[in-house]
Amino acid sequence: MKIAVVTDDETTICQHFGRAQYYMVFDVENGKITGKERRDKMGHRHFASQESGHSAATGPHGYDADSQRKHASMAEPIKDCQALIAGGMGMGACDSMKSYNIEPIVTDVSNIETAVKLYAEGKLPNMMDRLH
Repeated sequence: MKIAVVTDDETTICQHFGRAQYYMVFDVENGKITGKERRDKMGHRHFASQESGHSAATGPHGYDADSQRKHASMAEPIKDCQALIAGGMGMGACDSMKSYNIEPIVTDVSNIETAVKLYAEGKLPNMMDRLH
């Protein structure tokens, strides 16, 4: 199994999926971490210069075509992962990850390796009330 975690420093889980600079991707076998690697991640800093296609007429934030295109570019580097752990994310991004068969997990655990181990044990709290 491969688990992606959003981070800015390779140690701490980023509190916002869209703002994170990197993914740490962990290989987990039989509940144990067997490997990890850092992958670059697209995010708000890459899209800041682009005009947003979002308007109230297109529905809730994160569901318009422009947002979906951005979410697809953020999902591309982790398309081989089964789960994504973040400290927070938007509902549109969450639903986009689900559409790519990536399970989004929103947690208050801050240490990356602790969160991955808890997830592998089925004990990581998934705090979907943190979606915005």
